[in-house]
Amino acid sequence: MAIKAQVIEGNKKPFKKTPIDAITLDIIESALRNARFEMDATVFRTAMSPGIREQHDAFPLIANKDGKMVVGQFGSFIGGFLAGYDGTIEEGDVFFTNDPYKVEGAISHANDWLIILPIYYAHRLVAWSCHFGHMTDNGGKVPGSMPTDATTIFEEGLVTPPTKLYKKGVLQANVLEVMLNQVRLPTWNRSDLNAVLAACRVAERRVHEMCERFGDDVFVGACQAALDRNKRAMAGLIQQAVSETPVSFEDYVDDDGRGYGPYKIKCTMWREGEMVILDWQGTDPQAIGSINFYLNENMLKMFWGIYMIMVFDPQILFNDGFYDLLDVRIPKGTLLKPNFPAALSCRTHALGRIFDTFAALLGQKTPEFLCAAGFSSSPHFMYSGHDKKGEWYQLYQIGFGGIPAKPFGDGPDGHSMWPSFTNVPQEYLEAYFPLRIERHETVADTGGAGKFRGGNALRVDYCFLEDGEISIHDDRWLTYPWGVNGGTPGARSVKILYRGGYGTGKLEYHLSKCDNVKVKAGDILAFITWGGGGWGWGIDRDAELVAADVRRGLVTVDGAKRYGVVLNADGETVNAAETQKLRDQIRATLPAKAPVFDKGPPMAEILANAEKETHIPAPRPPVFRPGAEHAKAAE
Repeated sequence: MAIKAQVIEGNKKPFKKTPIDAITLDIIESALRNARFEMDATVFRTAMSPGIREQHDAFPLIANKDGKMVVGQFGSFIGGFLAGYDGTIEEGDVFFTNDPYKVEGAISHANDWLIILPIYYAHRLVAWSCHFGHMTDNGGKVPGSMPTDATTIFEEGLVTPPTKLYKKGVLQANVLEVMLNQVRLPTWNRSDLNAVLAACRVAERRVHEMCERFGDDVFVGACQAALDRNKRAMAGLIQQAVSETPVSFEDYVDDDGRGYGPYKIKCTMWREGEMVILDWQGTDPQAIGSINFYLNENMLKMFWGIYMIMVFDPQILFNDGFYDLLDVRIPKGTLLKPNFPAALSCRTHALGRIFDTFAALLGQKTPEFLCAAGFSSSPHFMYSGHDKKGEWYQLYQIGFGGIPAKPFGDGPDGHSMWPSFTNVPQEYLEAYFPLRIERHETVADTGGAGKFRGGNALRVDYCFLEDGEISIHDDRWLTYPWGVNGGTPGARSVKILYRGGYGTGKLEYHLSKCDNVKVKAGDILAFITWGGGGWGWGIDRDAELVAADVRRGLVTVDGAKRYGVVLNADGETVNAAETQKLRDQIRATLPAKAPVFDKGPPMAEILANAEKETHIPAPRPPVFRPGAEHAKAAE
């Protein structure tokens, strides 16, 4: 990686290579891990927006002096920054950016406001701290700043290249005020940005404490030792889990919010010696709309590494140490490497497909470790307007769906794709926004059937108490979250607007990606997400577990028959004789070997039936495969 940035140090004395014993390494590693969680606690307690404060849509890291993440979640910030920033880095500087194209995709859309803080000790650069948070608003053409019909990033609001927010310790107040002048909620943005900066300051203090206790030479050496340890551990996992024989998988983002799609995402994976190759050749061209995901190669390595660690050895400390073991190849001009100035605001649908694709790739060699599909999107809901007092309100909320079944258990129902995310409490929503939550529940039978059941979809019904407008961002309305090893696919998503409330008969089915939908006080939106795919034959599931699911409202009495389970008249207990009879009948129809994947109907059949689907609103948008038809339509 070519580095443009020039690091200025008052002390040019090189760091001594000091042997790091195991105990010292464990102490420093644990201290860094604790500092990383302290960064999160700082942000969550001081931010104002519910997206960050309640749902935790913010991500920290602490990196070594070269910018490699030692602890954190997104290990891609600093490399892209150093490669793209043509200026000096000095003690006391703090950098801000929200421009994905200026940091090689280290952040993936303009709502993510990123702080980068170089940490100096004794006038030498010893580490970095970084944190970003998703801002409720970033300006642009729609409230929430994620227009589904955008064709360029210029429609998505404020875009600031790497800029010194603090220069040698002095706040550049004019820069901050210009940024805040571009957004709809400047008070929230100021608070959230200060929260992110405060978290980076916490990391800075903790690094200084470690340097004072152990010496800066030891601290720098320990950071490198932690990276080296991760690389050794991951090298072992790679040898076990990745074959030299190439395996491929493809999945689809359903549409781009402008009526075109589905868009194919394809990856081929193989190993050459200790090196893993992830080749995305075959992925469709970039979209006209905003579903493009400008994917930083290091970010992709991070996604892949997290998945490997969580599946095979969760005790490994995740960091950037193993990145040299991966070769990522993403063709330019595709959905995952669009050309500037392609719109990027709705990129989370592609992000979800990448996680599903990783599951499929890593499980083909060892199907017993294969997970089903269900990380299908990161759905968003926005509601905004002026209340009766003339005051502006604006909600940005992340939705949850059905998590895929795994080789050792059911997928969680109505859960976030990100493990640290939480829902916004209903009391918070109803206290701060003009709405009432009529229903918040999982939807029975939406998880794919299997020995291990896919997680059910989540249904949240919002009753609007003020006139306003809404935006909906979701996916998996066309394709199915696939099941594995005999498990069936999960259900698809749907959005229903009850005009005037329940019982009026005025139902409107809405697209999974739409903006500027006007709502009146009393209207109710049913926001229903997707279910996770199932794992294994449904008839191999313990019948008593199925009965328990029925009692809990997770499976219906009729849905129990997908598992070959018949209940008694009480609807709660298993009828053993009828269950055995039904299971024998089902087993007689099954193939000798379970299919590795069950994606539901073939794509050609799905597309042929799309115009007939009742949950797709009329007039229905055209559905095209990208390529010649897409290019022709774009003209």
